[in-house]
Amino acid sequence: MPGYRLRDRTALFGALVVPLLLALALVPFRTLLSPANEALVLVVAVVAVAASGTRAAAALAALSAAASFGVLLVAGPYRPFAVADRDGIETAVLLLVVGLVAARSAVRARRLEAVAVTGAAHLSSLQDTARLTERGGAPDVVVEFVRRELIGVLGLRGCRFEYGTLIGHRPRLEHDGALRLRRGREVTGYADWPDGESELRAVGGGHYYGRFLLDPFPGRPLPPEDTRSVALALAALAGAALDTAGMYHRG
Repeated sequence: MPGYRLRDRTALFGALVVPLLLALALVPFRTLLSPANEALVLVVAVVAVAASGTRAAAALAALSAAASFGVLLVAGPYRPFAVADRDGIETAVLLLVVGLVAARSAVRARRLEAVAVTGAAHLSSLQDTARLTERGGAPDVVVEFVRRELIGVLGLRGCRFEYGTLIGHRPRLEHDGALRLRRGREVTGYADWPDGESELRAVGGGHYYGRFLLDPFPGRPLPPEDTRSVALALAALAGAALDTAGMYHRG
């Protein structure tokens, strides 16, 4: 499983082991609990794993729960699986189906919660920047505020702002949210952060004032499109603050 992060590996391990251990714990109580109640206990374990893991972990937990139920609770540790009664086998199959459905719902709910939390954080970032701009904050203060926000929003290693004329060719986060490197007629698009810095320009009133030089963790995938849109909006607010200050100084 080289492609999985440590957290995902842990979730997969838990998905395999937790239902098995729970089924073993239920073995002494086989005479007290009905197969249906035992299956419900295992469904709870599947949902718990799904709520903290990935879709793959949820599916593995459902499979582990069904297999553990069939082998340990239906057939029993000392009886071959083949002699298990038909109702117990049907319950094991239903446990698998219910576990998969419940796991899918739990994973979806967790992802929706993550989206809601992320969206609220992005909205707060934009609101705070807009308030700072509306209050007439000094442009360098706004730029510094946006610089810090970009680090958090895009998950960067670092970020700095460069005033003035463009120097060199760097991948640019463009208005449509795509990251591209333009060299003459040659255009290269990226799905992952490239090595080195990428730029996000600050433009206000049609005037170029500088660029945020983004220092990402190389090789990581680009953030989702809505996250990149927030970064573009933040840079636009910085450009507006710089433009307003420029108009003021020109009288």
